[in-house]
Amino acid sequence: MPSPDAKTYTVKNIKGDEIGEIALADDVFDTEVHEHLLWECVKWQLAKRRAGTHSTKRRGEVSGTTHKPHRQKGTGRARAGSQRAAQWVGGGSVFGPKPRDYAYNMPRKARRKALRAALSLRNHEKQLIIVDGFSVEDGKTKNVAAALAALGSPHPEWSTLIVDDKENQSLVRGVRNLRAAKWIAPEGLNVYDILKHETLVLTAASAKVVEEALRP
Repeated sequence: MPSPDAKTYTVKNIKGDEIGEIALADDVFDTEVHEHLLWECVKWQLAKRRAGTHSTKRRGEVSGTTHKPHRQKGTGRARAGSQRAAQWVGGGSVFGPKPRDYAYNMPRKARRKALRAALSLRNHEKQLIIVDGFSVEDGKTKNVAAALAALGSPHPEWSTLIVDDKENQSLVRGVRNLRAAKWIAPEGLNVYDILKHETLVLTAASAKVVEEALRP
């Protein structure tokens, strides 16, 4: 029997047939959606991905004479002490970017809460699909596309995130050539990928792993 704080969800096979039900905790898959928290988590994820390798040359790093280009007074021009200054062609930049790390810390509780909100958002939108398994014959892309179509995707390029164990190598290979679909292991599930894809497909085993990891 499911616990009082759990709801049952329909479980399908990859042919799109309903074959059973699974009970999942409300505090993971049916909680309040905090849009601002989702935004904060996506911003944090994208900041960590930034290479931060941009670099400009400052005044002391550009080539050029340090001699005074013209005398201080009597020319009608502004005072100048070096041709390396920013106002000259080839001069150094002022406050230009230098290599830096854009990553910052986001509290673990906030990250977990944001992930629960993202799962709940897909559930509220009826875009959360639970399957008993995602076995793909020979790891062929056309078989993955056929399965997604049977599960309700309007065309093979429908934006879908599939969550299953990394041991399912046939699925991993089959998804690679689909432009909009993506596979991810349950341990790597994140807010950015959930929001980037319109549909979330979880295997029953992965759903239980996610539930166990995210329960408050």
